[in-house]
Amino acid sequence: MTTFLQTLWIPADFILHIDEHLPAIMDSYGLWVYAILFLILFAETGFVVTPFLPGDSLLFAAGALAASHAMSLPVLAIITAAAAVSGDACNYFIGEHFGNALIDKLGGRLIKREHIDETERFFERHGGKTILLARFAPFVRTFAPFVAGIGRMHYAKFARYNILGGLAWAWGFLGLGFFFGNIPFVRDNFEWVILGIIAVSLVPALWKALQGRLKGKEK
Repeated sequence: MTTFLQTLWIPADFILHIDEHLPAIMDSYGLWVYAILFLILFAETGFVVTPFLPGDSLLFAAGALAASHAMSLPVLAIITAAAAVSGDACNYFIGEHFGNALIDKLGGRLIKREHIDETERFFERHGGKTILLARFAPFVRTFAPFVAGIGRMHYAKFARYNILGGLAWAWGFLGLGFFFGNIPFVRDNFEWVILGIIAVSLVPALWKALQGRLKGKEK
């Protein structure tokens, strides 16, 4: 049993920290690294049960590799944007057609109720713009299109925010990795840098929420 669990744990740990293993994957699989990158990013936004997969850090790491000419920045720009946009679209349709059934069957185990509640609060504050803003909030990013599908958000409206958010997220973190990922201080403090980027990206949403509360008190 121990051996079996260890066998399962190694791949799981590898996937969860794939951003750290990206150079090794590239050395071992060559151009297949682009397909692997696409699949991880697609799953992170496309399946409501996989919000734990790396997204921001993986994009940042890929951008840093592009800066060192180990990967192609134009190819990365195409596949990461495609993964982000198609992943959200897939998650929307899953929510639209199977959302309530999945919550009933998997709620509390694979689909955490608190993540759904947090996403619903995002929608209450920001409406359709949640799809765009949620791109920069881990976990909410994965649940936002799912909840939009359950709520039957008009697809044309969803698609508009999905494309804008997907491009801003994918290209934004790729660009940050490309320009800053190979600076020694950034490389040595990678996790703290990612947390800082996420915190800064949430400032506009938090400021808008604060403004809404202040206006509510004035009334």
